[in-house]
Amino acid sequence: MPGEPGRGRAQGRALHDPEIGLREEIVARLRAVAVVAALAWATGAEGGGPLTVVTTSTDLKALVEVVGGDRVRVESLASPLQDPHTIELKPGHVARLRATDLLVRIGLDHEPWLAPALRTAGDPRLVPGSPHDLDASGHVELLQTETPRLRESSAHVHGFGNTHYWLDPENARPITADIAAALARLTPSDRALFDANRASFLSRLDQRLADWQRRMALYKGMRVVTVHDTWPYFARRFGLVVVATVESTPGVPPTPTTLGTLPQRMKEAGVKILITEPYSSEAVVRQIVSRSGARAVTLVPSVGAEATVTDYLGLFEVNVARLSAALASMR
Repeated sequence: MPGEPGRGRAQGRALHDPEIGLREEIVARLRAVAVVAALAWATGAEGGGPLTVVTTSTDLKALVEVVGGDRVRVESLASPLQDPHTIELKPGHVARLRATDLLVRIGLDHEPWLAPALRTAGDPRLVPGSPHDLDASGHVELLQTETPRLRESSAHVHGFGNTHYWLDPENARPITADIAAALARLTPSDRALFDANRASFLSRLDQRLADWQRRMALYKGMRVVTVHDTWPYFARRFGLVVVATVESTPGVPPTPTTLGTLPQRMKEAGVKILITEPYSSEAVVRQIVSRSGARAVTLVPSVGAEATVTDYLGLFEVNVARLSAALASMR
């Protein structure tokens, strides 16, 4: 064009040099893709499309779904059948993180595998405290915060407080409040919907919780032993007393000394129930049960760990039913 000699020369070179023309075409297409991606994100965040949410547990996934409804599409990075502290980092984790609008995590030191995944993803949106990151522990009253943060010169799991706080159903209140606020920051026009969904869920929770507490009231003060230090929040809510944990350090198999002395201590203390989990060592459980005379009861620590537990309320329904039946047989 007149007045644009540089552009004319470039176009001339492109006509005579196919490689230059190809490079320019690729750059143009990449710019177009970037524009489309930006518009798609804006449309998804504010224009009617669902938000993409990634959680670090199926329990948080279930709670995001009840608050977000059809305005969210949620995936959990962790399987409910894995020990949550020892998940192996996979490329799929990184890909999901890069594609998400919001990351919702247990927090504390529950997910030692998450920090490497975030470093690999390299997404500046997912820094702690950003609108795209939610630590669900932020407004929960934590237990075991007095636990030493270091033990034998190595990081101690649960060093900032016990991380299994979702197993007190009352903690769904602050968790879902934070979820609703985080979602509303990304799509302000949906704030009323998120609040209404949360209110409906809490109404159902109140009804079920009253029933669970009534059923468990008969066993208030009952002493139990757990394999993993998963159940202090559940025990506090339903009046149980955890007198010992098979794993003296969370995630570390019990020592021969523990396996040799714990069953006798359980007999002396009158402990009749050993609470296990789907991924507890069968050999360890058999050894303790055979020597102590206690009954093993497998409780479900996360939504989806058993086929019957498909949502957050169902998690407690199954556990209360299973435990109350076992305790009733011991009376």
